[in-house]
Amino acid sequence: MFDVATIRKEFPLLEQQVYGKPLVYLDSGATAQKPEVVIRTLDTLYRTLNANIHRGVHYLSEMATERYEEARKEVARFIGARQAEEIIFTAGATASINLVAYAWGEKFLSAGDNIVVSEMEHHSNIVPWQLLAERRGAEIRVLPFDDEGRLMLERLPALLDSHTKMVAVTQASNTLGTRPDLQQLIAAAHAVGACVLVDGCQGVVHGGVDVVSLDCDFYAFSGHKLYGPTGIGVLYGKRALLEAMPPFMGGGDMVNRVSFERTTYADVPLRFEAGTANYIDAIALGEAIRFVQSLDSTEVEAHEQALLRYATDELQRIEGLRIYGTQADKCAILSFNVEGVHGYDMGMILDKLGVAVRTGQHCAEPVMAHYGVQGMCRASLAMYNTAAEIDALVGGVKRAVRMLR
Repeated sequence: MFDVATIRKEFPLLEQQVYGKPLVYLDSGATAQKPEVVIRTLDTLYRTLNANIHRGVHYLSEMATERYEEARKEVARFIGARQAEEIIFTAGATASINLVAYAWGEKFLSAGDNIVVSEMEHHSNIVPWQLLAERRGAEIRVLPFDDEGRLMLERLPALLDSHTKMVAVTQASNTLGTRPDLQQLIAAAHAVGACVLVDGCQGVVHGGVDVVSLDCDFYAFSGHKLYGPTGIGVLYGKRALLEAMPPFMGGGDMVNRVSFERTTYADVPLRFEAGTANYIDAIALGEAIRFVQSLDSTEVEAHEQALLRYATDELQRIEGLRIYGTQADKCAILSFNVEGVHGYDMGMILDKLGVAVRTGQHCAEPVMAHYGVQGMCRASLAMYNTAAEIDALVGGVKRAVRMLR
């Protein structure tokens, strides 16, 4: 059985109090807390193994390089990539998506082409494609979702044609929790010759991924949502595509030969890792992945889903409360509003009770526009949350309603 009490001991931040109340952290969708092994790894690396990688013949550099490349292999195994060379370390999912939008887009997108983006995307999977479309004279097409939060895949055939070059879609909505049927979408996109980029920021945490089985062309996620450090992310790309793409940035470590007459570039993945890599955080991300893999993923998912059902049932008892995103197979994210109560006011009162939730647009303004709201309260759950914390959330919402409505 999943032992949440034992898991919580691995996360030192959860032991603190806020305003004299035990901290109830329900904002893991924005950033997850870090287990002790990740914190220790960061401390140890800076104390004992801090040396620039790939360039030195001395012991520290060689050991840091070895551990950096082992972290790349760890990521590849974790997401099911065929080769470690298909893993590029970036600053985060935003950087990963922008890398594709520039390096892939500048070569493969032309005037008159189109890019299909789902309506439920995070801004990081919308704006880079808009910028690309503006540069190249291409069109953005939107795949909508319905009021339950279901991505309307039946509308996809009308959006796809021979000029569709990219489909950008989330694996799990950061606001609605929806997990679309990606295999159906990817098959449809590939049938017209389009590539597919999947934003896996939430999906890689809640349920995981096998990129080969999924058959996506690109997959992006951030380390800090996967119990790893901030400032490190991953881009997976099929090797043939990566090898066909020009570099995104120029600098050190991404070159083969440099002269004023001509520069040649390194093989993938180093071609896309210009400058000093964030090797410390990449190594720590590898440790975060090992920590996640030390647990039974089925038990973790079952625990999170049980909390989601309990929270959903209890919150729905509150008069005037609406939950956005009601698909059966959703990940552990609950966005809601209460009639007559502003979301920021709700969030501030919950904060004073020790309950940390997210308020606002969640970098998903088109989702807010779909429902005609300015923002939402969001409780995003993780492996370390408990039923008692759900009780604290529900009690806090009831108290806020009594005070504000």
